[in-house]
Amino acid sequence: MSISVFELFKIGIGPSSSHTVGPMVAARQFVEDLAGRGELTRTDRVQVHLYGSLALTGIGHGTDMAVLMGLLGESPDTIDVNSIDEKLARIERGEQLRLHGDHDIRFVREHDLVFHEDEFLPQHANGMTCRAYSAGELLFERSYFSIGGGFVLSEEDFAHKDQIATLLPYDFGSAAQLMSVCERHGWTIAELAMENEKAFRSEQEVKDALWEIWEVMDGSIQRGCHQYGLLPGGLKVRRRAAELYKELSKQSREEREDGLAILDWVSLYALAVNEENAARGRIVTAPTNGAAGVIPAVIAYYVHFVHDPEKHGDLKDQVVKFLLTAGAIGMLFKKNASISAAEVGCQGEIGVACSMASAGLAAVQGGSNQQIENAAEIGMEHNLGLTCDPIGGLVQVPCIERNTMGAVKAINAARLSLRGDGAHIVPLDSVIETMRQTGVDMQSKYKETSQGGLAVNAVNC
Repeated sequence: MSISVFELFKIGIGPSSSHTVGPMVAARQFVEDLAGRGELTRTDRVQVHLYGSLALTGIGHGTDMAVLMGLLGESPDTIDVNSIDEKLARIERGEQLRLHGDHDIRFVREHDLVFHEDEFLPQHANGMTCRAYSAGELLFERSYFSIGGGFVLSEEDFAHKDQIATLLPYDFGSAAQLMSVCERHGWTIAELAMENEKAFRSEQEVKDALWEIWEVMDGSIQRGCHQYGLLPGGLKVRRRAAELYKELSKQSREEREDGLAILDWVSLYALAVNEENAARGRIVTAPTNGAAGVIPAVIAYYVHFVHDPEKHGDLKDQVVKFLLTAGAIGMLFKKNASISAAEVGCQGEIGVACSMASAGLAAVQGGSNQQIENAAEIGMEHNLGLTCDPIGGLVQVPCIERNTMGAVKAINAARLSLRGDGAHIVPLDSVIETMRQTGVDMQSKYKETSQGGLAVNAVNC
């Protein structure tokens, strides 16, 4: 399955790519499929059944909200996040839903949105089935799977997922192939990624779209640095980024010159993004929502503390290089393992984001392809086995702080790789396969079900 960098970096809303963005996309796709069959206006009832991890942690992840917005015809990248509460209240008050934005049907949430907490669909842990009825007769039924990072496959597509591909001029299925193609053409990893992206759009369009991705990331940092109060969901988690930003902004010159002071800023950037994510704000999946703060924090670190125009050139070009490099590494994980915590635990989210970020940072600091691959390998190797155990099914504890750790690890991984010549014992492909095997062996209670780990051993208040 060939992947574009823009499938890994998608503008959306919080709190979860697999449990919010994916289900919204799936529900919208269902009503579009229904309309395409000419059966939308005949429909008088829709039921959505959620299975596995979507059912177990769906309420905390906003899956219920996402499904309803998708049925309305909303899309994660364009929905007005400030309008969601009013739309939900309107559905609750009237027990009616405007399907696809123009066809009213009766919708009683308690009966038409069904959570099957003890049942998993065989294809994937994040499964949902949508059904449309007319006068009690089933008109249309289709299952969808949210496979991580906002990716959605229908039941039919899932059966042929390995055949779904766009023919790319310089495709690669492994890190070894990626390195070989780059060596053959004398390209950096970012240059190869750009050549492949040009199969979809012009080079300038790629650059502009990636800069827009960074602007949305930076916007989430800026908003997060100025928002106070408690995060929604019942855990009463206090937003910390604004207070930390206020404190860091008052630092004296001596405090700023402390060798570790920069890490406080890196942590701030990651906190700000993931608090915005938890508050259902506008963010970029990178490659998921739960790990959305790692890459923005590392790019912000580069922008504010590393970039030198005379040494590194134009900032926009460097950010584009960072994202193209990170995207190429993310594709390897997506193709050969998973970026879904419901499949492989948080190593597939924070671990992959850390690996991508370390590669991107090594690239913009002049690293060779070998050093970049080494950075990516270090970034994942030391996240192997990381579980996903969100307390209360919310993307808050330990998820928000975990992004700060992922960002710091990414910076250290890049620095370690740049201190060497790129030679290393463990290839990136081996680490990716190890991550996949570890995810297979990991018990389901540690894979975004909130049935193990901190989710059951920490006080839930």
